[in-house]
Amino acid sequence: MAFEKTVIFRCGNEDYAVPVEQVVSIEKIGRITPIPHLPNYLLGFARVRGELIPVIDFNRILYNKQSMGEHCRMIVLNTDIVNFALVVDEAKEILNFSPSEIQQVGLVNYSKTRYFTAVANLENRMITCVDPKILVNSLEGIREIIEYLHKMLENEKNVNA
Repeated sequence: MAFEKTVIFRCGNEDYAVPVEQVVSIEKIGRITPIPHLPNYLLGFARVRGELIPVIDFNRILYNKQSMGEHCRMIVLNTDIVNFALVVDEAKEILNFSPSEIQQVGLVNYSKTRYFTAVANLENRMITCVDPKILVNSLEGIREIIEYLHKMLENEKNVNA
């Protein structure tokens, strides 16, 4: 995964990056419909620009605490598995990394953090690069959630037909 042009966001006290080409949009937190008995990281589903997508809280994945505050945003990400919204403490900026600033991370073999694929070493900070496809694939129960989403969309089509 190329991490040259990225969207930088904050969770906790750390900065993270996702490739800009996988970012559909950055949205304020809107109406999220919670679904009981789903994994802790899944806040529910939201309709963003007409599309029903799962909303995943990155703080819950990393620190087991909920993202909150006026700067919280949903970064809508496109993967070939599912489009989803990643709730973060703050969407900060778009940055270009030079190849010399990117270092592959040795943690890709650790199953719980496989989605951390690189680190950008800048003069005054380090930014951890997150691969959205690996992230969503690593989430426990995601297959069932995607199936549930497809059923909801199918029911919606039948109602509107």
